[in-house]
Amino acid sequence: MMIRRLVQISIAVALTLVVSACFAHRSMAPLPDETRAELASRGLKVGAPLYVRVFKLENEMEVWLENASGSYTLFRTYPICNWSGKLGPKLKEGDKQAPEGFYVVNARQMNPNSKYHLSFNMGYPNAYDKIHDRTGKHLMVHGGCSSAGCYAITDDAITELFILAREAFTSGQRDFPIAAFPFRPTTQQLEQSKGHTWHAFWVNLKEGYDLFEATRRPPVAAVQDGRYRFYANMRSVPAGLREDPGGQDAQNPGGFQLISGW
Repeated sequence: MMIRRLVQISIAVALTLVVSACFAHRSMAPLPDETRAELASRGLKVGAPLYVRVFKLENEMEVWLENASGSYTLFRTYPICNWSGKLGPKLKEGDKQAPEGFYVVNARQMNPNSKYHLSFNMGYPNAYDKIHDRTGKHLMVHGGCSSAGCYAITDDAITELFILAREAFTSGQRDFPIAAFPFRPTTQQLEQSKGHTWHAFWVNLKEGYDLFEATRRPPVAAVQDGRYRFYANMRSVPAGLREDPGGQDAQNPGGFQLISGW
């Protein structure tokens, strides 16, 4: 009887631990009270739409949140613990390059069961990458501090970012944009990069950077004629292209495609 009772107790304890673990999964952690208070102090709300920017050279990842006026406020800057490769875009599977460009993340790209604590897929290759025959998969922003083509921002940082994204999706944001730059593309920095293999590409990325700096609203990114195109909002996209954003007919010269999530 004593052995049977001990077995029953052991099973009950194990089940309790399993159930507790299910409800306490790190992806479902609540936003800490301190963070909620910080948001409120800046006039921001839990569940506000977000925009993420990455700067390789500076090892920084910014999180911007929409405020009451509809523009975006810088809420957090995470130090990037590690990214792999060198300045320049990812070109092919196995080159261990972290992507550069404009991407979109939806709820399907969020990974609560990552071996790197938590993660989300950046959406590489996007329409621009595919037009340029770039290959690769599983390019993530994740926890920890190791990278093989991803951006590692530590467990604490990815936990907060994951929760902010989760709350934004719950509140109605369909997807959030993430822009990855080699460096802050100021005029001075680009002058210094003249002659670099990727200078023209970086000048193109600067167009999207500058539009956000001017409007404080994430640009709508597209690809046409092999280049990124940027618009202040969807209303700014020519009507014919909005109606057929991926077509190849006469109404869509240059194979216009919006950058979207998966």
